[in-house]
Amino acid sequence: MAKEITNAVFDELLASGQPFMVDFWAEWCGPCRMIAPMVEEFAGEYEGRITIGKCNVDSERELPSRHAVRNIPTLLFFKEGKLVDRQVGALGRADLKARLEALIQ
Repeated sequence: MAKEITNAVFDELLASGQPFMVDFWAEWCGPCRMIAPMVEEFAGEYEGRITIGKCNVDSERELPSRHAVRNIPTLLFFKEGKLVDRQVGALGRADLKARLEALIQ
């Protein structure tokens, strides 16, 4: 299951240096709901190698602002404490898997 990402959790993940992905989403967002099952599936598949989390932009306003998230869904990919990739909008399974694989290489 994808981890709920808040400011505190995000800062811990960043400091850890471990690879992680954050899905910025909202309940009312159709494309967010479309990719949600895929995000959950990959959270289970990559457990222990990549932390996959979700940040609800309606309840957690500071974090999206801090990372200039203006449209959702937006996926941010971090490796060794640095932003290495950004995807704005929905994407396909193969594309998401390739981006996740790049985080652990």
